[in-house]
Amino acid sequence: MSTEPLQQQNILRWMPRDAQAQDTEPTEHTALWSSASGAAMPKKVVAVDDSLTADEAYRLAAQGTALLWQGDYHNARQLLSAMARRLPVFSRLDGESVAQSFYRYRQGRTQRAKMLGRVLVPLAPGPSVPLRRAPDVSEAWLLAAGPVEEPAVAPLQDILGAVGALEWRRNGLFVQELDAVIYPHYGTFAPVRSEYLGLMEGLELPSKELAFDIGTGTGVLAAILAKRGIKHIVATDSEPAAIACAKENLANLGLSDTVEAVQVNMFPEGKAPLVVCNPPWLPGTVNTLLDNAVYDPKSRMLKAFLSGLAKHLEPGGEGWLIISDLAEHLGLRSREELAGWIAAGGLEVLDKVDTPARHPRSMDRSDPFFDARSQEVTSLWKLGVKP
Repeated sequence: MSTEPLQQQNILRWMPRDAQAQDTEPTEHTALWSSASGAAMPKKVVAVDDSLTADEAYRLAAQGTALLWQGDYHNARQLLSAMARRLPVFSRLDGESVAQSFYRYRQGRTQRAKMLGRVLVPLAPGPSVPLRRAPDVSEAWLLAAGPVEEPAVAPLQDILGAVGALEWRRNGLFVQELDAVIYPHYGTFAPVRSEYLGLMEGLELPSKELAFDIGTGTGVLAAILAKRGIKHIVATDSEPAAIACAKENLANLGLSDTVEAVQVNMFPEGKAPLVVCNPPWLPGTVNTLLDNAVYDPKSRMLKAFLSGLAKHLEPGGEGWLIISDLAEHLGLRSREELAGWIAAGGLEVLDKVDTPARHPRSMDRSDPFFDARSQEVTSLWKLGVKP
């Protein structure tokens, strides 16, 4: 199949900002569109430089115009910060339900991502950012988005995200339950909230022969299962970046022979005596790659796990669902809905182990959703097939 239509769609076109003031026909410029986060290519772009004020940048971005920066790199970062300060500050409204407030909060975050994502920078083969005082982004961008073989344009937010992700990948994250360091990749959620990892430690295993880890991410749950003595684990994820991340971490931990990381949507073939899943905890729209680990549009992954679990459990097997009840405190999902999905899947609750939230936001009284976050409990639901 020809790739020409796709190539045409990925070509970004722009004019100088003062094109209308020129006496001659302005020259149109083009470059490939590149986004590590999967952001859509903007429809209208103008070239700008250090003479652009933050107020004018905010006005243009609010109108849907993307700004291709051609000045100093550090000034571009300062402009981004200045635009962020001009965005409306969220606050709860009197008489508004917590669910309505959270929905409005998410709308604001979506608008924020769109606005700040309209500040663009050029990319040159290497890859590099051909701007004054630009840092070396070659390793970060190669790991996040791949090589750049011809001139391209990318959101500055993506560049900053790639550079930040490289630091995570270099430094790693110590996981107490493994007594080891794991290394998150760009777009793969780091298990910074460690309280849920300990839920699996004390539970009796139904078998040590085989387990499935659904939505493995960094591979941390699969590694914990291997540490507990399970002989073979199949870890799945639908994202190729997550599978690459899991494979690297498992290799570093010496677990490549024990854990098989497979790119597949949800369940692998066959059945297992233990199937573990830690789906995104909140129903909601996904705006960024990292949102995939937090937000589950219309609870699709949660429902898919509960509806398909019985078919992939061996007789007497157990499904371990690790999920927070924050969605219930935010009014996004009820306990009755969760119970209904469990029953509809032909499942019953065998046991439930809880742990309170210990992350900083659960103790931050300035958070607009402190009441909900302070009550959050993360649970491991031990599920079995109804007799």
